[in-house]
Amino acid sequence: MDKAGADTILKDEMEIDMTEYRKTEEALAALTPEEYRVTQQSGTERPGTGKYLSNKEPGIYVDIVSGEPLFASSDKYESGCGWPSFTKPIELANVSELSDRSLGMVRTEVRSAHGDSHLGHVFDDGPQDRGGLRYCINSASLRFVHRDDMEAEGYGAYLGQVEDVA
Repeated sequence: MDKAGADTILKDEMEIDMTEYRKTEEALAALTPEEYRVTQQSGTERPGTGKYLSNKEPGIYVDIVSGEPLFASSDKYESGCGWPSFTKPIELANVSELSDRSLGMVRTEVRSAHGDSHLGHVFDDGPQDRGGLRYCINSASLRFVHRDDMEAEGYGAYLGQVEDVA
């Protein structure tokens, strides 16, 4: 099945029950090798290469595997780290934070709660006036849903959290 087919399956499932976000074999089969490496094997894309790093369009970012809403464009900012950065999740219940002691350091890994996809890491060096956190997220773990498509794709409840980004 091609990637577009997996998006249709996820969209249809979300229209039936928006609260049932989950990992499916069809969604996993639709991932590119890079998306699979990042989300399923806790990989990291090369800094500065992610397709959403410079995205300034209004909308939300969802887990590429489960479709669960993760981050809003209004919480995205340029941190200079080489990956898309956000000040907070769109819904705390949709992210899990786990201790990560790999690579000889202690970090906090961020995973999607329902799809169990590796997303990236969270650090405490974000903008202080916006809570002080920096969610450093791999583009390969995300799918962007433009504000104009949110209602049709079942994400209308999050429209109030999306605003134009300069």
